[in-house]
Amino acid sequence: MNFDIELVGKIGSMALIDKKDNILDYTLIARLSQELKPGYVWVTSGATETGRLDYIKRNGKELEGSLEDVKTDYSAQGQSILMSTYRQYVDSKYSLRQVLVEHQHFNDPQKREHLKSLLLRCKEQNAIPIINYNDAVSTEESRRFEIQSLRNKKNNVVECVDNDETATQIACLLKAKTLLILTSTDGIYKDSADKDTLIENISGKDVYEVLDNITECENYCSGASRVGANGAKAKLEYIKDAVKIGTFVIIASAKYSIKDILSGKAKATRIGVK
Repeated sequence: MNFDIELVGKIGSMALIDKKDNILDYTLIARLSQELKPGYVWVTSGATETGRLDYIKRNGKELEGSLEDVKTDYSAQGQSILMSTYRQYVDSKYSLRQVLVEHQHFNDPQKREHLKSLLLRCKEQNAIPIINYNDAVSTEESRRFEIQSLRNKKNNVVECVDNDETATQIACLLKAKTLLILTSTDGIYKDSADKDTLIENISGKDVYEVLDNITECENYCSGASRVGANGAKAKLEYIKDAVKIGTFVIIASAKYSIKDILSGKAKATRIGVK
């Protein structure tokens, strides 16, 4: 099977934060950034939480107001910090390109094709795209209205309510060989309280059996790492679209290097046809 992109990677908000000091984990970002290269597409969460922590640092308090407005303001503040941090640590011989997406970029054929062309050009132009959902200009109310309007016209509407979904849709758009989802845990567990119950492989003789086994593993999942996150069950549901096109999916901890995860040296949940 031919693939257009080697890797689509995604890192979650909580994996980016040093919980002890309540700041970005610069050591982690530096380590991962040094592994990024053309042919990789990187989806990063963390703008809202980064903006929140930066605002508190500068003002000594949280923002007040509606949750929607606060999220918007934090996200706008955090985006610049995230990008400057990645730029600081990604190899200087590579260009870095920020791409902010919304659900419309996947649901509108013209915008979808435009986004695909942009991302594929990056590979040929020695550039690495860094993607995030554009929270700063997209409100929950307007998004729900737009999504419902689309559902009235067609099936298979992409919502992008979570960057796990965004990363999966990017992997599908670009026919990625591998979709890597980095979290704060080693993968999917049968019992989240017991680290010895890591599910190392979700596989099958064909795509249909893999999808059935993914659905079975969803029964083990509950809860999420933070308010607003959709948790492990949602991750498994989202990645089904990528599995359908033959993309190999890995859910792993951000504490490991990309190289060790891809080579099989690091613990992870690996999902695909045998």
